[in-house]
Amino acid sequence: MSSQFALLKTRRFGPFFATQFLGAFNDNLFKNALVVLLTFQAAQWTSLGVGLLANLAAGIFILPFFLFSATAGQLADKYDKARLARLVKLLEIAIVLVAGAGFALRSLELLFASLFLLGLHSTLFGPVKYAILPQHLHQDELVGGNALIEAGTFVAILVGTLIGGLLAGTNGGTLWITAGCLLVAVLGYLASRGIPAAPAPEPGLTVNLNPLSETWRNIGFARKNRTVFLAILGISWFWLYGALLLAQFPAYAKDVLGGSESSVTLLLAVFTFGIGIGSLLCERLSGKQVEIGLVPLGSIGLTLFGLDLAFASPSAAPAGPLALGALLQQPHLLHVLFDLFALGLFGGFFIVPLYALMQLRSDPAHRARIIAANNIMNALFMVVGAGAAAGLLSSGLSIPTLFAVAALCNAAVAVYIYRLVPEFLLRFVVWLLVHTVYRLDTRDIARIPASGPALLVCNHVSYVDALVIAAACRRPIRFVMDRHIFRWPLLSFVFRAARAIPIAPAREDAALLERAYDEVANALGAGELVAIFPEGRLTADGELGEFRPGLRRILQRHPVAVLPMALSGLWASPFSRQARTLAQRLGQLHPLRRIALAVGEPVAALEAEPEALRQRVLELRGAVQ
Repeated sequence: MSSQFALLKTRRFGPFFATQFLGAFNDNLFKNALVVLLTFQAAQWTSLGVGLLANLAAGIFILPFFLFSATAGQLADKYDKARLARLVKLLEIAIVLVAGAGFALRSLELLFASLFLLGLHSTLFGPVKYAILPQHLHQDELVGGNALIEAGTFVAILVGTLIGGLLAGTNGGTLWITAGCLLVAVLGYLASRGIPAAPAPEPGLTVNLNPLSETWRNIGFARKNRTVFLAILGISWFWLYGALLLAQFPAYAKDVLGGSESSVTLLLAVFTFGIGIGSLLCERLSGKQVEIGLVPLGSIGLTLFGLDLAFASPSAAPAGPLALGALLQQPHLLHVLFDLFALGLFGGFFIVPLYALMQLRSDPAHRARIIAANNIMNALFMVVGAGAAAGLLSSGLSIPTLFAVAALCNAAVAVYIYRLVPEFLLRFVVWLLVHTVYRLDTRDIARIPASGPALLVCNHVSYVDALVIAAACRRPIRFVMDRHIFRWPLLSFVFRAARAIPIAPAREDAALLERAYDEVANALGAGELVAIFPEGRLTADGELGEFRPGLRRILQRHPVAVLPMALSGLWASPFSRQARTLAQRLGQLHPLRRIALAVGEPVAALEAEPEALRQRVLELRGAVQ
């Protein structure tokens, strides 16, 4: 994880991270301090009920996300994002002064106005926050950068909430709250001055101030790429699920666990710690690339541990509120804390790749507006989730049962998304393969072009060669494979999801052979990567067979660059033909067996003769089969 923390020392990330961390910290410091003050001193401020005030404060803070996200996205696409960040930080200083006036005058109207303006501050900063990362970070830093942002945001929420509550409980609390918020706002502005320039992708954009029409337009930009739009739906669902859990912590700690006020802080800290660890682990688990295979892993954990939290919760709380020490001695508490940590951990696996995917695959000219659409969807999902939770609880549902319902809904949402975009599940299967059975080393993988067509040729050692190559390359690849392997029961779904192209010899199925050549031509014509195993069959002895002339026919129709590749280390594995029986295959199943994929220099189509390519693949493979 050292590489992602090294980003904090760079000018292109460090000042921005400090800016967003302090902004999130300040929002939660003020918001929680205000809620605590209104909870315990409501009679001094207004005749409205405490419950109504708390919900009113939450609604006022989130309202700007609906009203101004569309405008914020346009501004971030039209103007330099670093300059916008500085202007937003100046606005934050002014907002704190308004809040200070509200405290001094005991004006609930001014305090709620400042809370609304803080929501506006967060709304304006949101598109800047995520759209600036792809401009300042390299692609292999994007996952690490997002991981730090997500971990930092949740830590800022936790610490800001705690300090806000502490300041609200001190003598002269309103003065301390104002001074603390003002100090943080000034520090945030100073940090923002170090953010390097982030030029606007569309400076000629005409800003549309109509939030309804522009919101619909931004959602339209997101819908142009189905994967991006479904990533937004996944992110929004996570915020609904997470917000639903967090909202129940006070009542859950008091009425289910039988704890005191300090137990709420414990639950929040454990959950936040889990998200931070999960987010930071994403870079290591994904090999510094955007690995969407972690998303299904995250959704599985969110479902299983959400259900386990429901079953681990005690059926009846102790008679009286327990101090933190006494609560920790309860036999069920460690189980509950472990589930909360695991929920946070798998939540990090779920959310970080989705944010990175949304940034990477969004059209750069519309990226900030797509992120604005994401912010609107997040706010909408959280409001709907809060309403649904309130309705279920008021109908008599217990909090643990609510957790179980949310976990089951999470499973249903995951199945829906993965059915629409099988790429998520495909990457999950691939990720599992190279993190359990194999340990994959790559050499010169960057030679595979980031865009445009190319023909990849590789030796054929095992039934899972296509999955291993797919694990090494983040671009989707259309594999041409023997129809019998294509129909292999355990892997058929994966190959179909990857849009593999089945092929057969002319003597077995001439029509299928012609369809395969046509499909390869269509794929190359569409700018896709196509991979073939020119030996035509799995090796029976581990040696490299003769390359068949079919690749010349492919290149005659589409003369694209050819990349020779070589797999090694797979021959003595359970998925090769070396093992003849199930017992032999099980005997070869050694976790994290080291295998390798080497990529050679591109070969021009006119020079790509079968025997010459075979020699290059043999040299790349070396002596290891």
